[in-house]
Amino acid sequence: MLHVRPAVGATRAVALVLPGGRADSFEPTAARHLSGVRMRPFAASLQRNGARHGLEVWSLRYRVRGWNGELASPLADVMSAIEQVRSRHGDVPVVLVGHSMGGRVAMRLAGDDSVVAAVGLAPWLPDGEPVEQLAGRRVLLVHGDRDGVTSPRATKRFAERASTTASHLDLVIVRGERHAMVLRSRIWHRLATAFTLDCVGFRGVPSRLQDVLARGYV
Repeated sequence: MLHVRPAVGATRAVALVLPGGRADSFEPTAARHLSGVRMRPFAASLQRNGARHGLEVWSLRYRVRGWNGELASPLADVMSAIEQVRSRHGDVPVVLVGHSMGGRVAMRLAGDDSVVAAVGLAPWLPDGEPVEQLAGRRVLLVHGDRDGVTSPRATKRFAERASTTASHLDLVIVRGERHAMVLRSRIWHRLATAFTLDCVGFRGVPSRLQDVLARGYV
């Protein structure tokens, strides 16, 4: 299921917001699930700052909650959404913005022809995740150093491998933050929004956030 926050005027780019989920579950998703609820402020920030420039924000709800091993269940949902973007808007650039399992999805599908960048927020990136699909793409990875659900160390290892493939990769560690991204929510929202807008050419990253990206922690 998709919820679309429209652009003002013509749509020039799309941000596709991807929630987290579970390692294994065929339970249907519901609007009340926290995985989707916690991404609403990100979608709102993207629309608030990007709609006037032509950014349309799509929030996706997967059919089922789990990744489910080799089935990689959410990938089909996201590929279908990207096809719908192309059908409606042609070859506009797409940025994938995902949390937890959604971050894994964003990295996996970054190689799609329409995708120019991928954002992983507290992403679930097990060792062995492929990186070759990130060639020519910009990547932002943000992880809290107190995350007990997904591993910031695994994200760092993924970043080390992907940095030689992606056109540019930023890794930011948020000190004192956990998996839900609520203790320092403003920095998460600002990083994801500024990076997304910059990747589609709407505005540059503010100097304060440039410093955060350069340091690699906040």
